Amino acid sequence: MSEFNGYKYEDLDIGMAHETVHTITEDDIQRFAEVSGDYNPLHMNEEFAAKTVFGRRIAHGALTASYISGILGNNLPGPGAIFIGLSMRFKRPVHIGDTVTVRAEVAEKQDRGNRVTLKVECTVDGKRVITGEAEVVAPRQEA
Repeated sequence: MSEFNGYKYEDLDIGMAHETVHTITEDDIQRFAEVSGDYNPLHMNEEFAAKTVFGRRIAHGALTASYISGILGNNLPGPGAIFIGLSMRFKRPVHIGDTVTVRAEVAEKQDRGNRVTLKVECTVDGKRVITGEAEVVAPRQEA
């Protein structure tokens, strides 16, 4: 089986999409805190989080959003893509044990600079937890 080398700018069509699925674990929360330095007790301390509007611990929003980067770098457009922008809104909390479906869909192409805008969203049980747009520079086919 050959290694996926990503889509070139010329190969991308409006409406192309890719999805991944991730289940949030305690280990994910711990490792993300270690990497990011974000030890907010809302993510780390059940007793603290129980007294908040969420009633229990929630995953880091940036952890959930990081799965978008995975799609852009690995799948759509994939290897060689340069991630240059992300605009997003956090709609609902994500909890340990939640299964997050992450989707990116090509929404617009701009020939100048090989720029591609993708609609992105993360859902849990069919409900949006993150919505937004990502912008990448996709590699061109070699002449």
